[in-house]
Amino acid sequence: MSFQNIEASIAAFQYWGLQVQLADNLFSEKHSYLAGTDAERLSDFQQLINDPKIKAIICARGGYGSSRFIDQIDFSPLRENPKWIVGFSDVTALHLKLFKLGIQSIHGTMPILFSKPESVNSIQGLFEVLFGQKNNIEFSASPENKTGKVSGQVIGGNLSLIIDSLGTSSEPDTTKKILVIEEIDEYRYKIDRMMNQLKRSGKLASLSGLIIGYFTDILDSELSFGETPEEIILHHVSEYSFPIAFRFPSGHENPNLAWQHGGEATLIVEKEKSLLQFN
Repeated sequence: MSFQNIEASIAAFQYWGLQVQLADNLFSEKHSYLAGTDAERLSDFQQLINDPKIKAIICARGGYGSSRFIDQIDFSPLRENPKWIVGFSDVTALHLKLFKLGIQSIHGTMPILFSKPESVNSIQGLFEVLFGQKNNIEFSASPENKTGKVSGQVIGGNLSLIIDSLGTSSEPDTTKKILVIEEIDEYRYKIDRMMNQLKRSGKLASLSGLIIGYFTDILDSELSFGETPEEIILHHVSEYSFPIAFRFPSGHENPNLAWQHGGEATLIVEKEKSLLQFN
């Protein structure tokens, strides 16, 4: 990643009145796939957490690799100097770790996407959450929805990373939670396997509600699995009575509207529309 990849986001942050500090190893090329070595990324993240002048840590992009070093981070400075940690996709690993520590974060768009014209609404949504404006997300109804009204903490993000957290220090307690899931570039049978693992591990039975974001570029094998992502999800939650809302504008498409991970909210699913209303 180069400076040009995030130049548009720096201009936006400065326009918002923020001072931008780039992490020391942001442009490291010491790993062929990851955004630097584990040691570099850990060092950067720890420095930003420790610095009381930093008010938000906005991850430059997703991809893969956050879970390789999150257990080595000392998050305790956030108790005295709280700050937003922002991102989606692979950053789901950080959101879930923070949630276990009782710390809210922001699931939202990232600097690598700021230059795309179609990201305008996503960027505006991030601004609103960052600066404490009222955050209600109304979205269109789906024939697959299950109506109802529930309240609870909203958690989740990328389905693969939620599965990745099971059996680790980041594994979430989903009891009475509103779970958000989204996914990209996975085979249908793998979606089925992940949903089945959520069910078998007891993460679905006690939910207050389920919200489904974008399932983007989902693949099918040569021998077709024979079920759409929507059908796969509904199969695994068919025995539960909690409300279900599809078409949530969150994930690997635009608009990717920001929401408070770990925040208290009410989910209202009606025939005409759905609404996620944060307290």
